[in-house]
Amino acid sequence: MYAITMDCFGGPDVLRWSEVDDLVPAEGEIVIDVAATALNRADTLQRQGLYPPPPGSSEILGLECSGVISSVGPGVDGWHVGQEVCALLAGGGYAEKVAVPAEQVMRIPAGIDLVTAAALPEAACTLWSNMVMQARLTKGEILLVHGGAGGLGTMAIQIGVALGCTVAVTAGSAAKLALCRELGATILVNYNEEDFVDRVREATDGHGADVILDVLGASYLARNVDVLALDGRLAVIGIQGGTVAELDLRALMMRRGALIATNLRSRPVLGKGSKAAIVAAVQESLWPLVEAGAVVPTVGATRSVRDASQVHAESANGMGPGGKIVMTMG
Repeated sequence: MYAITMDCFGGPDVLRWSEVDDLVPAEGEIVIDVAATALNRADTLQRQGLYPPPPGSSEILGLECSGVISSVGPGVDGWHVGQEVCALLAGGGYAEKVAVPAEQVMRIPAGIDLVTAAALPEAACTLWSNMVMQARLTKGEILLVHGGAGGLGTMAIQIGVALGCTVAVTAGSAAKLALCRELGATILVNYNEEDFVDRVREATDGHGADVILDVLGASYLARNVDVLALDGRLAVIGIQGGTVAELDLRALMMRRGALIATNLRSRPVLGKGSKAAIVAAVQESLWPLVEAGAVVPTVGATRSVRDASQVHAESANGMGPGGKIVMTMG
């Protein structure tokens, strides 16, 4: 089979379409003929040597895919060859085939085509586990989403709206804010022109945000605490703005706030806080919202996985569109 490989860490030009060993499912695994995968920031970090896959996982990039089951390993029940599925991966999506634990395989929601389904697993599992399972987002609350026009942000907005929340977003251009508005966000902050703390507090009559979904990390930590509502929850799911920052514990305590910092890729397949538990919750509670049309995967562009080097370069230069970039095997 063929896959995108790297001989060394570095820029987008290290990515190559190369022949690799074929796959046979181990016990409890399913092999999927990949129809499509999607770009995630973790892929670009791994390419640079900054985010290694968990021990024992594929070294090939790609944290999600859609496709058709081609073989089923011993001990797997409920799945069969020829079934169209999508899957949450620890790696391996940029390939013609991927082996994945059966617990991380998901049915494709009704009404979603096979290629578009590749844009669902990583965002759906990341957002549902953080926003709902841990931050306990509930109807009537204020949700602040940083990077609202990105692959995670576009889905987060829709989930917030579907749950009956008021959604505030930050983005870097009028065009990206327009996309956020179309998806249901009502408090729109251009971070190049406005301070989101002032804007959100003004728009909520001083209340602030009950739940904040943050992909920046250190650079936004202090201001996120400033905009938290009483009993607010800050969920940090990315570190694009750095890893080290001072935290004013007094300010957090005065707001009775909670700081949540999580990682999906390194979670165990089974057990407490497992990927299996998250995948099950997503299929039970989020997929019905997708099937009802309340949450729709926002695909900004569809490319060939063989163009992965160019896709990575465009993403690094800020040239990517809003929503997910899906890469097909065709």
